[in-house]
Amino acid sequence: MSAIPAGQSGRSRPLSRIAGLLAMVFALLCGTAQAQAPPDPPSLEQRQAEQQAAWQAGMRAATRGPAQVPLLDQASLRLPKGMVFIPPGESSRILAAGGSRSGPDLVGLVTSPSDDDEWLVVVRFTHEGYIRDDEAKSWDAGEMLANLREGQAEGNKDRAARGFPELELLGWAEPPAYDPTAHRLVWSLRVHAADQEADAVSANYNTRALGRDGYFSLNLVTDETRLRADRKVAATLLAGLEYLPGKRYEDFNATTDRVAEYGLAALIGVVAAKKLGLLALAGVALLKFGKLGALVLAGFGALAAKLFGRKKPPA
Repeated sequence: MSAIPAGQSGRSRPLSRIAGLLAMVFALLCGTAQAQAPPDPPSLEQRQAEQQAAWQAGMRAATRGPAQVPLLDQASLRLPKGMVFIPPGESSRILAAGGSRSGPDLVGLVTSPSDDDEWLVVVRFTHEGYIRDDEAKSWDAGEMLANLREGQAEGNKDRAARGFPELELLGWAEPPAYDPTAHRLVWSLRVHAADQEADAVSANYNTRALGRDGYFSLNLVTDETRLRADRKVAATLLAGLEYLPGKRYEDFNATTDRVAEYGLAALIGVVAAKKLGLLALAGVALLKFGKLGALVLAGFGALAAKLFGRKKPPA
């Protein structure tokens, strides 16, 4: 694995691009504690400075593909050429700078140094035990969406308290689909920021890879107009994630292994609001924001055309 040298950040993103990604990633957050009374929200200038510093630190610490990246003691990720992996410490700072609570399950971020790419993938591992997948045969996508919206209503209270715009779930961009052979779950949601224009919509592409001790999530964040093209990124990474011998889903031992208290549908969030406290509402949203001021937005986003621009951030 090769680290990106200092001074070669791979790509210098404008603040609006970084903020647009990070404020929305994990707005519906997996497994976070209830929010406590926050201090006074930082000023826009303070947020801008921290977002820029966090991103630059992350790129300095990043590993450049091609490389085989170890993922805890569970798996390894085949990182292709043209992608970089940011380790968990720096990733946590990046997410926090955008208004998200990273949590202890964060493994890292994957992105691209190319000026032509407009996506971010958040990698997590949830150590919840073996997830039974039999309920995938009979789930109801409409009911799932209703539960997600209920959970997001609670999540919006936390976002509002911390000075970030509320999010609205518009519907499925792709309803949940499960591959029982590969033990992979995929779905996509359309999301809108309440303080933005009606046509300002983004989508994410959520994937889950089940293992013996829990599951990895690789959540692709991109603009809705680019979802069809960018979903191949998630597919490539998902195909490149391999559990270590003894950690695979097939290695489950019913006599000794822990079984999760919930099933596959919970990974999409269908019981989050009622039972699990926002569990599995991970990665549901990067939003396309409207312009406000000089590319630095109160909602931490930008127009889609600006979202992944490559102008150097202001000093």
